[in-house]
Amino acid sequence: MAVLATSNITLPKNIADGLFSKAMTGSAVAQLAGAEPQKFGEVTHMTLTGRPRAEYVGEGADKSHTTATFGTKVVTPHKVQVTMRFNEEVQWADEDYQLGVLSTLGDEGGLALARALDLGVMHGINPLTGAVIAGIVAGDRIASTTNAVEIVTATLTTPDIVLEQAAGLVIADGYVPNGIAFDPTYAWTIATARYSDGRKKYPEFGFGANISAFEGLTAASSSTVGGSPEAASPTNIKAIVGQWDLLRWGVQKRVPVELIKYGDPDGQGDLKRKNQIALRLEVVYGWGIMDLDGFAKVTDAVANV
Repeated sequence: MAVLATSNITLPKNIADGLFSKAMTGSAVAQLAGAEPQKFGEVTHMTLTGRPRAEYVGEGADKSHTTATFGTKVVTPHKVQVTMRFNEEVQWADEDYQLGVLSTLGDEGGLALARALDLGVMHGINPLTGAVIAGIVAGDRIASTTNAVEIVTATLTTPDIVLEQAAGLVIADGYVPNGIAFDPTYAWTIATARYSDGRKKYPEFGFGANISAFEGLTAASSSTVGGSPEAASPTNIKAIVGQWDLLRWGVQKRVPVELIKYGDPDGQGDLKRKNQIALRLEVVYGWGIMDLDGFAKVTDAVANV
């Protein structure tokens, strides 16, 4: 595990405000499906699996019995954490030169937790290793939906047709699409789609970065949709269309940012002995997907499409 040291930080006489970091997208899930308050532990939701049906009754005729059936869906907790070690001297340099190193690490750790929500909900993968988490069942991974449209260049030439087909799969299963999550590469493909005369089909998309709507649906763009760069192997998912209120999620427990000065919090050795300190962020998410048939994914075997 790499440990941050002052040798990794330039300490010039005049310091510019802030640190530069490559922009990373946060959570698409949080944009498309609102969080709900949750207590810690498993949360059981009642689901209506069979609706009652009305009956026309003739004059003087008997009224028939009608039923409604119910099921349950359990929202399970999943703890996620970020622990970052650095040499004690880094803290002194941060205080003396006002570099904002610790603040930046805290912000980046928060972004990592936000991305972890997407990577767990969509793909069920551990962001640190990129491997699939055995504790997240297939029914709680949106990417496990069997509704899928593969982009085939020879027959589906435009993204809008592909997305129409994906939405059609959701509608055919009795649900109403209300949101769409894009991988940034596919959002860019849509943003740069043009008519034969050169006019953009979707000028409101800009370059596909900060989008909020598409064809009347709430939209979000994040690299977590495709799982990059955390996923150990390509998922090839370019977009997910669905009725996003079928996803029930919330923060069950949030642990404040913790500066750890003692002990061995990550198995890398005693902090005091190594002259190090650690920064830890931790949160417990709870989520459950009521029905995977309410989602459809757009996939492509060709990279960067």
